[in-house]
Amino acid sequence: MADQKRMANYELLRILAMVMVVILHFLSQSDRLVSLDHPLEGVRILGTLMEFFCLAAVNVYVFLSGYFGVKSSFKPGKAVSLLCQIWFYALLIPIALAASGMPIVAIKEGKLNLYGLVQYLFPIETEHYWFATSYLMLYLLSPVLNTAVRNMSKKQMQITLGGLLLLFCVIKSISPISFVTDRYGYDLSWFICVYLVAAYFGKYGSCFFEKNGWMTYILSCLAGFGIHMVMWFVCRRWDGFAYYFTVPFHYNFLFCLTAAIGLFYGFSKIQIKEGVWARLIRKMGGLSFGIYLLHEHIDLRNLWYGWISGAVNPGKAQGLGAFVWELVCSVVMIFAAGILIDWMRSKLFSVVSCRLGRRKPGRKLKELAEAFETVDLK
Repeated sequence: MADQKRMANYELLRILAMVMVVILHFLSQSDRLVSLDHPLEGVRILGTLMEFFCLAAVNVYVFLSGYFGVKSSFKPGKAVSLLCQIWFYALLIPIALAASGMPIVAIKEGKLNLYGLVQYLFPIETEHYWFATSYLMLYLLSPVLNTAVRNMSKKQMQITLGGLLLLFCVIKSISPISFVTDRYGYDLSWFICVYLVAAYFGKYGSCFFEKNGWMTYILSCLAGFGIHMVMWFVCRRWDGFAYYFTVPFHYNFLFCLTAAIGLFYGFSKIQIKEGVWARLIRKMGGLSFGIYLLHEHIDLRNLWYGWISGAVNPGKAQGLGAFVWELVCSVVMIFAAGILIDWMRSKLFSVVSCRLGRRKPGRKLKELAEAFETVDLK
């Protein structure tokens, strides 16, 4: 969301965050996590440990937006581009699958499924992609949030953030019961909290996290993992704590937030010299969102692991070696396919944008952008 030239170290973090998202989905799809329904196994423990080191990914993505977004102007064209990117995947994937004779959500038992069709046409309203829905809404709200941050004093920001984090993060992190209003961080309200926290750090900085970024990340991940494992033993004896067994996995869990902040500041210390690699990282960082839109499409999210596993592990071997092999192949294949497809999409969008830019829609978007830039300067 920043206007200035993107810094390669943070774009590398953006890429890593998307790789982490793929790992999270792989662990869930492959059933390699510690579960109350299974005894403790080495592969499940390793998978769960990896899960906790990847959980910061979603908060990191939003944190990046808030940290740099507060310093930039709202671009209506970016909102339109993001929506069109979501539509590109939502609409074209089922067409490609149907053309190849594969089943899709919109057609079940040879009949048209109206709700499935609506999910393609209105991916935001139906939460076809829950993250994309909240992320787009957050961007649309960013002018309001940025104006508030720019006009509030440091003390006012601290009070506001204290209240929001207490309500949406701290209380739920220690509560043994689920609250009606809690969506575990899978919603716009939590994204707003993370965005404002990032905006605060972007405006005022943090000596503690700047000095202890990597340590904060590592200790936060281990703390979440430790709590989760302790709760496994507790729940084996008292099943009334089954809900809290899942809490450390929630995106609005306290240690999940501190892990994201720590990882961000850890990457702030990484120096990447300008050159070919920096340009490549920036390019892939800009295309990384397509990886999510590809593998989390409603017609693919429950299929891709089976395809990859069947190809790279046809004998369905178990154990550590098979787990690592499937994981590496899944990440590489999904990442490569996502980057390639989104690169082709970006080329298509570039051509369309150039043509529309000289016509009325393009001129109108420029006028709207100028209006927001004028507001930001006041």
